[in-house]
Parts: sequence; C-alpha cells; structure tokens
Amino acid sequence: MQHYQMYIGGRWVEGSTGERFETIDPYTGKPWATIARGTEADAALAVETAHAAMRTGPWATMSASARGALLRRLGDAITENAKFLGEVETRDNGKLIAEMGLQVRYLPQFCYYYAGLADKIEGTVPPVERAGYFNYTRNEPIGVAVAITPWNSPLMLGVNKVATALAAGCAVVVKPSEFTSASTLELARLVEKVGFPPGVFNVVCGYGQDVGAALVRHPKTAKVSFTGSEHGGRTVYEAAARGFKSVTLELGGKSPNIVFDDANLDDAVKGAVSGIFAASGQTCIAGSRLLLHETIHDQFVERLLAYAKTARIGNPMLEDTQVGPVTTPPQYKKILDYIEVAKSEGAELVLGGGASDVGEWFVQPTIFTNVDNRMRIAQEEVFGPVLSVIKFRDQEEAIAIANDTMYGLAAGVWTQNIRRMFTMANAIEAGTVWVNTYRAASYTTPFGGYKNSGLGYESGVNAIRQYLKTKSVWINFDADVPNPFVMRLT
Repeated sequence: MQHYQMYIGGRWVEGSTGERFETIDPYTGKPWATIARGTEADAALAVETAHAAMRTGPWATMSASARGALLRRLGDAITENAKFLGEVETRDNGKLIAEMGLQVRYLPQFCYYYAGLADKIEGTVPPVERAGYFNYTRNEPIGVAVAITPWNSPLMLGVNKVATALAAGCAVVVKPSEFTSASTLELARLVEKVGFPPGVFNVVCGYGQDVGAALVRHPKTAKVSFTGSEHGGRTVYEAAARGFKSVTLELGGKSPNIVFDDANLDDAVKGAVSGIFAASGQTCIAGSRLLLHETIHDQFVERLLAYAKTARIGNPMLEDTQVGPVTTPPQYKKILDYIEVAKSEGAELVLGGGASDVGEWFVQPTIFTNVDNRMRIAQEEVFGPVLSVIKFRDQEEAIAIANDTMYGLAAGVWTQNIRRMFTMANAIEAGTVWVNTYRAASYTTPFGGYKNSGLGYESGVNAIRQYLKTKSVWINFDADVPNPFVMRLT
C-alpha cells in the first residue's frame, strides 16, 4: 500500500484535518494507495503560496530563458521515469499500459515545446498617431493558474496545462481527480527534483466540492483550466465568473465518425474501432456516433462486428490487452444504465450489451444499430465503449446529423473525395476534424471545442496567450503639457 502526501510550497504535507482517502485499482477493484485529503484551508494555502512565489523569490525574477531551461529539465526527467509513470497511471485509472506508456513517453514534447516558447513572448511597439508620445505593450503572466484534471488521462492533460502555464511565468496549483491523484503526485517529485522554486508547482488532492470549488473561487486565483464533464465545466465557469477569472474549459463530446461510400472501408473500420473502443470509450473525443452511408451500411456493420469481436479484454498491465476496465464504479454503473436506455428506446443491440466478467468494472464493447439521432444514446455523452450506428442518405444529411447535438469537440470523415474532405471539414461544427484518421494529436496544434464542448484551447501557440495579460505603456517625451481637463486624442 502506497501512501501519498500533497505537495504545497515545496513541501510534502498532510491535509489540515489529517484525513485520507483510498485510490482503487480498476482492474482488481482493490485499494492500492491512500492519498492525503485536502480541504478548503489547504486549497487557500496552495493559492497563497503560489501567489507569493510569483511576487517574491527566484520565480519572480527568473528570466524567461531560465524558465524554459527548467521545463527542458522536467521533460528529461519524465523521459527517464516514463516506464514507472506509465505503470502508476495504469494502476490508477485502468487504461492500457500500451497507451499510457506511449502517452508518458510523449509528454516531454509538451515540456520542450513550451520551453522553446517561454522566451518568445514578445510585446509590440504600436505606431501611435500622437506626436511626442511613445507606446509599447508587454505580455505578463496572468497570475496563479489552477489546473483541474480528470481521471481518464491525468498526466497527459496535466502536463499540457502545467507546461503552458509555467512557460508563461505563472505559478500553478493542480487539483487532480480524487480517483486518480497518484501520477500527478509522482510528477510533483520530478518537479521538485529538477529544481523549480518552492510554491511554483503545487498539488492539492481531494474532492471537487471541497478543494476544487475553493481553488476556483479564491480571490488570488487568476486563471482556471478545467477538463471534465459539461456539468463540472458549467459549475467552474459560473464560480469563476463571479471573480472575473480567465477560464479554459475542455468538456464533453458526442463526436460523429462519418463514413462515405467511397471510403477505404478497411481503414474506416479500424478508425471506428479506435474512435470508440480505445481507452474503453473513456475519452472526450470518442467517436460515439458512427454515421454510415446507406449503401455501405450493412457490409460495414458486418466488417465492424467481425473486427470488434477480436478485441482482447483483460489486464491493462499486459501489452497485448486491447480493452481495459472502466475507471470508476459510478462511471461503470452509468454506462450500463445507458445501455438499458438504448434498449428501451428501440435501438438494436448487435454486440455486447453488458458487464464482462474478466475483472472488476469491465463493460463489453457494445454496438447499437438502428439508432435515431434524437435518441438519448445519440445525444448524451456515455463515456464508455458504446457505439451508436446511424444511417444517412447523402452529404447534406450527414452534416445535419453531425451538427445536431449540443456538443462540438471532434469529428471524423472517411472519404477519398478531395472536394468532400474540405466541404465536410468546413461544415462540421467541431474544434477538431480528422479526415481518414481518428484520435491524432500534437502539442503543436490547438485543441478545443465548439458549443457545450468548451471554451478556449489547449496546446499550440495560442494556448500560452491564455496565461498572459497585456499591458499598454505610454511615455510622453513632449515638453508641451496639454490642457489637463481635455483628453488628448491628437
């Protein structure tokens, strides 16, 4: 049994009440670690400590190039510990070691990318029309940044947020999910090891209603980056608005994966499987609505079923496992409930449809056909390995169905027609559109959602601007002092 403390102000500490909570291995259903449970007081301490680190001490005077050097060292440390970090993540959230290992080995790229951007944050010299005046702008760190991460990919999403904020010069407080706190605390060990000043990086663990809410509403929190459910995002947004805080929200999705009759069907079948059954469907970009052109519907479903039935379900720590468990008991129950909802709505179950007995909290890869886009199973985010197959007649209907949802995070299009590729990419209301692929990502490209899928963007150059504020500076070098009762415009 592992026992983790929180990391605040460069120190490993218990919560103010001394309470702890267990973290469960989703494969075995048994606890493997205990985590110090934070409180509102701990959250306040972390924000105050981060705020002080930005005002006094080494971080306050550190050059942008030196911040970048620290981020590069963090990237190197993650590389050196990638195998261990991947194992901790898999043990904590049940996702495949094959995927977690790949994700962790990719994380240093976020550090290196934003390390390179740290000293490229430049101001401007606008050409003002006023004689005798000089104006320049400077971009400054926005302030204390709170990063609230989900249980499905805490390290990938956490490092992305943290690297961006640190490159901008902010101090950070991370609140990981109460279901998956361990890997973020292991990251804190590396942050400490490579020499970030105390208070610059903090981790407070606990429950949303206690720690998360306190972090968001604290008056010295300037920026909140949240990844999670639509409900959680709305709660964060409303609380942050009361303090006029900057917010980035990456929320849910009900992404369409659209296959036209001219597509390479073998590739599209793999894309459909990757879109929904990878990570056991526990990803915001899951291609949970498979839209098939009516002329290929039957043969595609036949191929899809044959391929999906070969999926190896089991221990996520084994490299050849393809489908692992659901991370949490509430999510496990929610998925099974949605399967029953789909049956009651009249969708036709053609694969799976229940729990799997290979371990704790496993749901069989499940496919429904004859789904109408108005059904709950097609409109609401299940966040599990449940696929809704919807038939369409032509391109116009495919666009209409794709956009007929409150979400707009991602979409896939499978076609060999160049004109259609661009037409569909332009017409679909989603922050990311993949053509003849699915789930591709890079630290260099922006990622965000339309509609109820969120606000703002992670990754890419634009992301760092969301951790900056712009100051305009005016200097008068004219000897003439204008009339003080009249605003000078010329």
